[in-house]
Amino acid sequence: MQPKAKKNLLRISAHFGLLIASAFFLVPFLWMVSTSLKPVTQIFTYPPDFIPNPFQWSNYMEATEYIPFFTYLSNTTIITVFSTIGVIISCPLVAYSFAKLEWKGRNTMFIITIAVMMIPMQVTMIPLFLLFNKIGWVGTPLPLIVPAFFGVPFSIFLMRQFFMGLPNTLRDAAKIDGASEFRIYWQIMLPLAKPAVLAIGLFQFMNVWTDFIGPLLYLTDESQYTLSLGLQQFQSQKGTEWGLMMAVSTMMTLPIIILFFFMQRTFIQGITFSGIK
Repeated sequence: MQPKAKKNLLRISAHFGLLIASAFFLVPFLWMVSTSLKPVTQIFTYPPDFIPNPFQWSNYMEATEYIPFFTYLSNTTIITVFSTIGVIISCPLVAYSFAKLEWKGRNTMFIITIAVMMIPMQVTMIPLFLLFNKIGWVGTPLPLIVPAFFGVPFSIFLMRQFFMGLPNTLRDAAKIDGASEFRIYWQIMLPLAKPAVLAIGLFQFMNVWTDFIGPLLYLTDESQYTLSLGLQQFQSQKGTEWGLMMAVSTMMTLPIIILFFFMQRTFIQGITFSGIK
């Protein structure tokens, strides 16, 4: 077999394998969308019907009344956006310090930062709750937003690895031209790290958008509930309307899918730590 034909065969095989693997993730999503469009009488039919008949588009209108959807959506958006901004501001700055600056105790602090990633959330849950309760933040969204402005260990690690791949000659040349350290970071290094910055922003957006434990711990007023918490609370109180719940779940999932669709190339570049060409 010629090398070119062998290469094409390997490429086709790889794509075929990826298509099969993607089905395991795609089918549950398609089933959720299908259920969101089914009449109540069709949801539990056997054998199951994948295609709704008829399409119950009114489920989406009723879903916004099933729970205070727009109130929960607004709360979720505010918490997610400000938390993501916090990560984008803090993590690249800390990571740049770990990657490019020489200071006493740098490696030790980086090891401690990485070690924090290994501590299960259940271990820190009670101490953090007691801390936030002591300063009067329980019952407000602040515990879900403010910690992001002090860095997230995984995002710091991701950004550090990216900065490590950028050549020091750029920083040295800027220093010769008289640029300050912050100017080097802000005008040279940070723009080059845009793929990684967008990657950590997307990670944070997804984590906070779908977070359930955090709002469950710190939000006490129903008017402050997020989508994930509000939907669960309503289900436990008034039972399950599967068609409406799947409609709400679909609307919760769509922003993440749309965001990833438009950012996928930059996101993949950030994950693979591609430096400059």
